Amino acid sequence: MAAPGSDIEHGYPHLDTVRAAITALYRRLSRDTVDTFGLSVLPGDVAFSDQDDLYLGVQRVARVMVQHLRLPDARMIVSFREMRHAGNVELAAGPEYFIELNSRFKTHRRDIGAALAHEVTHVYLHRLGLSFPGTRDNEILTDTTAAYLGTGWLLLDAYRQDSLTSQKLGYLTPEEFGYVLAKRALLFDEDPSPWFTSPQAYEAYARGLELARRDQSHPPLAAAGWTGRRRYAKDRRSARSDHPSPATGGDYAFDDGPPLSVSFPCPTCRQRIRVPVRGRLRARCGLCRTVLECDT
Repeated sequence: MAAPGSDIEHGYPHLDTVRAAITALYRRLSRDTVDTFGLSVLPGDVAFSDQDDLYLGVQRVARVMVQHLRLPDARMIVSFREMRHAGNVELAAGPEYFIELNSRFKTHRRDIGAALAHEVTHVYLHRLGLSFPGTRDNEILTDTTAAYLGTGWLLLDAYRQDSLTSQKLGYLTPEEFGYVLAKRALLFDEDPSPWFTSPQAYEAYARGLELARRDQSHPPLAAAGWTGRRRYAKDRRSARSDHPSPATGGDYAFDDGPPLSVSFPCPTCRQRIRVPVRGRLRARCGLCRTVLECDT
């Protein structure tokens, strides 16, 4: 606990790593496997009241996470101790994994599901053999995976502030959690906002949703707005000239070929797509198989 907002970072400082994590997830799992996670963990599945037995309840919630992530032969042994972080997991060959949770969760049970979502996702990624170099980036990969595969909305819901205290779990900012959850929501047509008990979580999700929707409206996508289309047309003229200037569009880049082509990130998985510059066309991402209407 800390003074309101004093230790909570906001915005999108880790956005490049978050997007790289989504791409890595598709490369490792495939679109077909991602599609099997179309339903998130539901609030009733991880509800944990003060009347529940602490250790039976925590094992029940851990099993929910294990089952959701398709780890049928993994057994989570959960204990509590005083520590700086929310939790820790011992990654070994399995099938038993030892998770330690911060002792404060004994009296703050509503967030046990969030803590376990993060730690069990560590086990999932360990078994996949998927990791990023460096502790920071690997933790961002873990939070992104949890959110994208349907357990991480609990981590955003653990973000709360009032006049006396503030709390946030996970390594992503609230807005970054909102962005990943929004990317998932747009993919599966699933709205997690009714599940949030924290008004701050709802606000962060709304801001993340705005950014996720902007991913779907950058040129050369046909859904791009007038300003983006005008900038794109200017950059395209420059790319076709004898003295092209650097593109100013940010995400897209021209290749003078011949023929002239443009590359841009898929709005779903962020894998770069290259298409010829020839007006209206339909492109299909080779990684996530999303079909995109383009105006090149």
